[in-house]
Amino acid sequence: MVSSQNQHLFKRYLAQTSDFQPFIIDVRHADGVYITDKSGKTYMDFTSGMCVNNLGNRHPKVMEAVHRQLEQYSYTMVYGEFIQQPQLDFAERLCALLPSSLQMLFYVNSGSEAIEGAIKLARLNNHRPGIVSFKKSYHGSTLGAMSIVGKADFQAPLSPLLPQTTLLDYNCVEQLTTITDHTCCVVAEVIQSGAGMVVADVAFLKALRQRCNEVGALLIFDEIQTGFGRTGKLFAFEHYDVVPDILCIAKSMGGGFPVGAFVASPDRMDKLNNGHPLLGHATTMGGHPVACAAGLETLNIISAPQFLCSVQQKEQWIRHYFKHPQIKTIRGKGLFLSVELQDANTIENVVIRCVDHGLLLLWLLFNHDTIALTPPLIITEEEIAEAAKRFCAALDEI
Repeated sequence: MVSSQNQHLFKRYLAQTSDFQPFIIDVRHADGVYITDKSGKTYMDFTSGMCVNNLGNRHPKVMEAVHRQLEQYSYTMVYGEFIQQPQLDFAERLCALLPSSLQMLFYVNSGSEAIEGAIKLARLNNHRPGIVSFKKSYHGSTLGAMSIVGKADFQAPLSPLLPQTTLLDYNCVEQLTTITDHTCCVVAEVIQSGAGMVVADVAFLKALRQRCNEVGALLIFDEIQTGFGRTGKLFAFEHYDVVPDILCIAKSMGGGFPVGAFVASPDRMDKLNNGHPLLGHATTMGGHPVACAAGLETLNIISAPQFLCSVQQKEQWIRHYFKHPQIKTIRGKGLFLSVELQDANTIENVVIRCVDHGLLLLWLLFNHDTIALTPPLIITEEEIAEAAKRFCAALDEI
């Protein structure tokens, strides 16, 4: 419930991205899986803030890490000028968990920035013009990231965008010959989120890796949503034994605080260093020490083997409890799932109806017959069962 005054101020001072706003919640408090509005109504958050709050809201250990850091310093100087221990500790721990070819990172603030930095890094490494991405993919909202989004009508209002970009069908091995020695890089989600949690075929990802090797194109994996335990592995590419040349991460990386990164090998990252502080890449707030402190604690919790195994178990609980005659299928891995219903009208109505039942869900960008199921990874079996009960009740009312 939102006061008319707050709703007026919200629309008066904050730029809106859409007129379609099926729910506006005036947040008073959030804890774990739950968000409470100023009227006292509590909602189960099955969005995790668009896969940001993998540990839920205000995880106690993350909050302790934040408070410890704030007692020392909050922010000192632009990226790369001062040595800040939280940046070092986080980077060292993260690289210890990554393959040997991904051992140096550049901190940014968001997923879009990670994509921008990765494309620039690829260009600096092979100086080629072409960029390949996939239909129904989404990589961010900055101009470069929008140049490789997988839907032309998203791009049209912003044209002209980056030239020499090509869209291929996802999971289509035959089209990979389009990747040539003119291709700078290929940007791919391991699981396509906006398309409805479309999981990559093993044969497709392996063929993609092989083709990039053959022609010298750099393979960039966008794990901005699928990273940090979301699929039951620390990163989704671990399901496939296929390693990218550049890895893009963000969202849940900071445990609710803004931080992202692109990761590559030291020899590739060295191309950013060309004698001028701004010609390679730069960011003012990337790797903020408070966000890095939160991120390190988040990573330590999520990377524990028993925690990742629990995510895989929770996937089975969702598949068990979310059953209804109108559910056609559930796709995805771990707690990166989507429910397909009959049509877009049903999806819109059920999302709105679920708000009344105290359950927050989101539809997907390119597949209008599906709803995302991406709850915090700390969710319990009892909470999954309760969410399914509310979801089915909403379906029954439509």
